[in-house]
Amino acid sequence: MKILVTGGCGFIGSNFIRHTLRRHPDARIINLDKLTYAGNPENLADVETDARYEFVQGDICDPATVERVFARGVDLVFNFAAETHVDRSIGDPGSFVMTDTYGVYVLLEALRRFGGARFVQISTDEVYGSIEVGAFRESDPLNPRNPYAASKAGGDRLAYAYFCTHGLPVLITRASNNLGPNQYPEKIVPLFTTNAIDDLPLPLYGDGGNVRDWLYVEDHCEALWVIAERGCVGEVYNVGGGAEITNLDLTRRILAILGKPESLIQPVVDRPGHDRRYALCCDKLRALGWTPRHDFDAALRDTVQWYVKNQAWWRKIKSGEFRKYYEAQYRGREV
Repeated sequence: MKILVTGGCGFIGSNFIRHTLRRHPDARIINLDKLTYAGNPENLADVETDARYEFVQGDICDPATVERVFARGVDLVFNFAAETHVDRSIGDPGSFVMTDTYGVYVLLEALRRFGGARFVQISTDEVYGSIEVGAFRESDPLNPRNPYAASKAGGDRLAYAYFCTHGLPVLITRASNNLGPNQYPEKIVPLFTTNAIDDLPLPLYGDGGNVRDWLYVEDHCEALWVIAERGCVGEVYNVGGGAEITNLDLTRRILAILGKPESLIQPVVDRPGHDRRYALCCDKLRALGWTPRHDFDAALRDTVQWYVKNQAWWRKIKSGEFRKYYEAQYRGREV
């Protein structure tokens, strides 16, 4: 079974590749990754010598590169390649539209030309927008409220359009916030964990009352395989962890795990269009036999401890371009 994983050097993609090589001995993986700032080959250093794994550096927005990969024969495609950070999308929406929408188009065109593969488009719960009560179902209308979410909604619906128009075997997943090892430290869990380790301020947006549903990355990987193998083409599947907490509560839990004081919390001016709450109904996926196996508190503790034990990994990142971005992002935003 030959599998194309795009964006495999990123957080979820790299965890998915390791998960697949462990659980599927017959898998042969081609990892197509552009290696943007968040794509780190070190995330897969432990599998780079595995004969079942091959890395190809390339951009999903480049039709020639994508077609060369598809021409080799592919049985399954998992598209993780994306620009994902909401803050960056506000300042640079064009790169998000290119990768998250146009890049999906390039992949779908290659699939239409060469055929033979199921295509799993990894989308996000953010395409639904914010919800005050209840939980979003797959049939609910999309209402993205920031450039990242809008670009992901574009790729999501484009994939569905190619199913309807060309009969391509497409499946779409919409997952909640992930946590786990190897996440680039601009996201809240690794950023706050690594800052707290060094006794640096934790820049918490607004009143910290924004609610997110958290999913351990290993549970997400398992869900993707259930969907790829048992899901119905043309369908959308929500993937949620069922662990809703506020950002303030999350921040306090991280500090408690590390034994750090809450005085490190630094409220900052909220970002524009900040969605208040995300929540997903996952009955459709659970009907396929999937349920998250990891307790949130245990998953958060394991994740925090990974960053404690792997400081060489994130210190290298935070000492470079990340530091310039971080300082520019939060300078003068204290409230």
